[in-house]
Amino acid sequence: MSHAISDELLKRFDIPGPRYTSYPTADRFVEAFTESDYVQALEQRRAGSMALPLSLYVHVPFCESVCYYCACNKVITKHHEKAAEYLRYLSREVELQVAHFGKGHSVSQLHLGGGTPTFLSDGELEDLMAMIRRNFTLVPGGEYSIEVDPRTVTGQRLQTLARLGFNRLSFGVQDFDPAVQKAVHRVQPAEQVFELVETARKIGFESVNVDLIYGLPLQTPESFARTLAQVNQLRPDRIALYAYAHLPSRFKPQRRIVAAELPSPGDKLSMLSASLDALSEAGYVYVGMDHFALPTDALAVAKRQGRLHRNFQGYSTQPDCDLIALGVSAIGRIGATYSQNAKTLEEYYDALDQGRLPIIRGLALTRDDLLRRSVIMSLMCQGQLQYESINLGHLIDCRTYFVRELELLASFAEQGLVSIDESGVQVTATGWYLVRAIAMVFDKNLQVDQDRARFSKII
Repeated sequence: MSHAISDELLKRFDIPGPRYTSYPTADRFVEAFTESDYVQALEQRRAGSMALPLSLYVHVPFCESVCYYCACNKVITKHHEKAAEYLRYLSREVELQVAHFGKGHSVSQLHLGGGTPTFLSDGELEDLMAMIRRNFTLVPGGEYSIEVDPRTVTGQRLQTLARLGFNRLSFGVQDFDPAVQKAVHRVQPAEQVFELVETARKIGFESVNVDLIYGLPLQTPESFARTLAQVNQLRPDRIALYAYAHLPSRFKPQRRIVAAELPSPGDKLSMLSASLDALSEAGYVYVGMDHFALPTDALAVAKRQGRLHRNFQGYSTQPDCDLIALGVSAIGRIGATYSQNAKTLEEYYDALDQGRLPIIRGLALTRDDLLRRSVIMSLMCQGQLQYESINLGHLIDCRTYFVRELELLASFAEQGLVSIDESGVQVTATGWYLVRAIAMVFDKNLQVDQDRARFSKII
């Protein structure tokens, strides 16, 4: 098998653009959205949609050492006592949240991200999960995942994670090449990862994901091909393949990367093209964006059945639902609003000390925002725009409302990326690799703001 996209198209669409974990995107959030707006959204949820399940995201910002490529909100420290203080404040935040919408709500998706969630000790993880279970109800069959730094866990710790209720793991690998690992300050032997994945399978985790990054310093098409061969041998259930975006002016750790050691744009595209071929030949399904899954994995099944969804954590098998975000910098969604917590520990702690939720910015979506969100998420998740369903859901006429956008899509149709007929727009097999570019056509904010340098490349 060969991937369905030519090198010419890869070069043509080597442009920056949003990842659309939300629409509008987080760069559109405003400080005029405050805690009172968020509380109002919680109260409205309490009045109208309590029976619907929630999604929970908990941000654990701590890492023992810095990875030079990282663009996450994090706190580098070897002082593990800081975690205990953080958990006390997390508990306060949850208390304030449930005071507005009540205890015991069903949760079908929980994700611990960071930072490094496994920076927490076993006892601290037990305390965190006990606090969550006191305030929420984790329903059977839910998706309960945690990001894992292989350097911070053992087989015994994986047993603990399973006992606490986690059924999905995501291992940060990035690259198996020792020279690349040293260049980005993340040295972890391949044997360690293989052993942990094998242990996770024996324990019975439902899905194991591996994160990879191409475009890192000292990577070459040949060296990354060796990493891909090892990953195919490892055979995780899911693979997230990200392009490294070198933005040292925005992310301080990246200033430690030697720019001269970065692969050329041509080599970077070669790595992507070879990756698409290698993963396709290994039997992985291209789910969308940067995500691949074995055909039997729930994510691939959801794509086949048209049940794929997307939220701030990426693609999900869980139905579209409100997201309660906990912890420093965490982003949530309640009804027609988005909100983000304070980005530093000092601001986060100060707000909670004052008895306030630590909301610092957000957005109340307009009718047009909601409409465009429906269209963009339909394209990103189902690969289609059905006029009738959008017309009925938003009381518009798609072909009139989006006349300019549909004219722009005509060039995509000429390139074989979409097909357009009387019923709507369908993304082709080739177009699925460039679905971000297709979705961007319907992004009203990009129509008036051509400054896209703040976004990562779309492929």
